[in-house]
Amino acid sequence: MRAVVCGIDPGLGITGYAVVRARDGAVAVLDAGVCRLDARLPLPDRLVQLEADLTALLNEHRPAVVAVEELYAHYRHPRTAILMGHARGVILLAAGRGGIPVRAYGATQVKRYLTGNGHAGKGQIQRAIQATLGLVKLPEPPDVADALAIALCAAADLQAEKAREVQR
Repeated sequence: MRAVVCGIDPGLGITGYAVVRARDGAVAVLDAGVCRLDARLPLPDRLVQLEADLTALLNEHRPAVVAVEELYAHYRHPRTAILMGHARGVILLAAGRGGIPVRAYGATQVKRYLTGNGHAGKGQIQRAIQATLGLVKLPEPPDVADALAIALCAAADLQAEKAREVQR
């Protein structure tokens, strides 16, 4: 099974992305980084900037799937979830316009897949990504590690589905 997966960690200041290729149980990182949005711009202008950056990324790599974190609202910070919903909507739009299926994963599901602990902290995720991918140093900023974690979770999910299909 060979699949290119793009994992995206939505944000209105920094959106992390990672593009990985999964092949026969092995994963290679093709690209990873962040889209930095100008916080001085009004929200609509930042969303336009994010859409342009993501469209360019998706056109360059042509992933089979875009994986994104589910929206989560903390009762102490409901405004954060609302604002993140804007960025997530742009991600879904860019993928939809490109005809790319989207998979959504809960934060605890991604953390559990990578570390065995659904409540792992940012540092744990970074160290798990470093160990899993054999990186010399921690992926920075943490948004990149989060995007890589989402991409790895989706890649494993796709490989498991393919294995189940083969067994039928």
